[in-house]
Amino acid sequence: MKHFITAIFFCFSVTVFAQIDKNDILFTVDEEPVMASEFVRVYNKNLDLVKDESQKDVDAYLELFINYQLKVKEARRLELDKDAKYIREFTNYKSQLTKNFLSDSKVTETLVKEAYDRSTEDIKASHVLIRIEETNTDTTQVYNRLLELRQRIMKEGYDVVKNEVHNGKTVFAEDLGYFSVFKMVYAFETAAYNTKIGEVSMPFRTRFGFHIVNVTDKRPSLGEVTVAHIMVANNQKDTLLVPETRINEIYKKLQQGEKFESLAKQFSDDKSSSSKGGQLAPFTGGQLGSQEFEDMAFSLKDKGQVSEPFKTDFGWHIVKLIGKSSIQPYEKTKAIFENKVKRDSRSKLINTSLAKQLDEKYKVVDNKDALSYFETIINDSYFKQAWIVPVDLEQEKIFLTIGTKKITYGDFAQHLFKIQRTYANKKMSTKALINSIYSKYKEDEVILYNKENLEFENEDFAHVLKEYRDGLLLFDLMEKQVWNAASKDTVGLKAFHANNKDNYMWEDRVEGVILSSANKNMIEKAIKLLNKGKTIEAIEAELNKDEAQNIISTSDIFELGDKELPKDFEFKEGISKVYEHNDAYHVIMVKTVISKSHKTLDAARGKIVSDYQNQIENDWIKSLNERYNVKVDHKVLKKVKSLILN
Repeated sequence: MKHFITAIFFCFSVTVFAQIDKNDILFTVDEEPVMASEFVRVYNKNLDLVKDESQKDVDAYLELFINYQLKVKEARRLELDKDAKYIREFTNYKSQLTKNFLSDSKVTETLVKEAYDRSTEDIKASHVLIRIEETNTDTTQVYNRLLELRQRIMKEGYDVVKNEVHNGKTVFAEDLGYFSVFKMVYAFETAAYNTKIGEVSMPFRTRFGFHIVNVTDKRPSLGEVTVAHIMVANNQKDTLLVPETRINEIYKKLQQGEKFESLAKQFSDDKSSSSKGGQLAPFTGGQLGSQEFEDMAFSLKDKGQVSEPFKTDFGWHIVKLIGKSSIQPYEKTKAIFENKVKRDSRSKLINTSLAKQLDEKYKVVDNKDALSYFETIINDSYFKQAWIVPVDLEQEKIFLTIGTKKITYGDFAQHLFKIQRTYANKKMSTKALINSIYSKYKEDEVILYNKENLEFENEDFAHVLKEYRDGLLLFDLMEKQVWNAASKDTVGLKAFHANNKDNYMWEDRVEGVILSSANKNMIEKAIKLLNKGKTIEAIEAELNKDEAQNIISTSDIFELGDKELPKDFEFKEGISKVYEHNDAYHVIMVKTVISKSHKTLDAARGKIVSDYQNQIENDWIKSLNERYNVKVDHKVLKKVKSLILN
């Protein structure tokens, strides 16, 4: 049913575009046209993303779209598109976006599925590497040497060979431990995954040299884990609160049988999870920013098991295992693996396959005679970084043709000159050198030509690029005209605050101490001690004897609505009644009640700046409407409405 609905929506979208003439102009900004097809495309794209129902109204959305175009027009008038920072950011984005559109989809799919399949298994292995330059073609001796070592490992064992041959310079024999996909270069990874447990691979080559890999074990990957945690942050508002002491107090309460979820709600400083009893979203190895946290989470074996307190860079934690699951389904993780594949060395396979397709698309014409010619002008000086381009080289002679692009002898000669340091002190024939360089050069040039023309050949790419180009301009413009203007305009900000004071109010607050316990009797004892004038420190000392953690205190200023306060809390000075809240009992000793009052500019700066920015933006948009002449073609608008709404 889901696929059927998707198909209907797709057909509807196609119908909409089919009925709008590509030359239909919806409106102009100072005679510059904005096409109806662009408006419909953006409207349909954003329809499911907007939460404000008014933005789904065509007229309301058109007003937003016109304002957007006015801002882009203003940004260009101010020549923000010529700013060096803008050009650099846009170029970087275009380069990254281009990579997402340049690939052989069949080869990519195969490599992505292969990477996913490998991710389900960890391999334990050791290897022997004999270093040899990537350009060295005389490899027979090295290959045969590794064949001998392979036989010895199978007969005598790896450790014997390792101790004899490893020198850390030209020969490396190393235990690698467990690893999985993307941890090694692709050729090594492939050899390891294709070798059975207890076997040694045949020699194979990577950019480091020749290897043999000895696989000793394979195990299922760790998969995914779901945990809850209680965190006491390193930085505390209460300077008397020691994080390690507080986490140990909480741990004692857990050992006394109090609920993990209740303690998380009361005391965890991770506000994003405390209201959910400390539960975090599921994660896999390497996903979090704390290795210590991951190690502890994955070390828990039984559902409901709770760790001892441990420290990370963020603070002190206690972790509870909610559940573990095997690796996620392929379709759920496909996009993640595709991004990794495109950044990995195996991306070369995708580029090579793509270049072959583009050869046919752009009708690439080779000049075989050119390669023979370049073989004759290369000599030993090239391998000493002393080669120069011959004076009598026919610079303008055509070397390679890609579509409408002509690459000359001079272009290729300059490329040879620039990269000769890569081949310094190498040993190879001039024929092998030229063929190797040309193969890579041609592939790169074909893909470069595709990149340069992608915006004109691929409509989806052109749309995304335009959205980012305009969006980046808009960001720079808003930063200059609105955001910075509001935050730096001290006088204007003060005046805005003074004129809108009633919008920035403190709710009723209390300064005091909350005493909390899972045991109602303990809270009642605490009340008696408070009535006797005992200090908080004395009360804790008396009620938390014999290493028991019966009660915890929290000192602060609490505002109406704070999660620490019971919903029916009565704001008055003195010792409160006993409240039941978050599965525990609480008494609040209120030192001072602070009535509802106006917030100072500093106290509400964030909200005030935001509201002031909105006012500046609204005034600015009015001025843009006065600066630029906008004309809407209402006949085209009517057509657009009928297509969208019917």
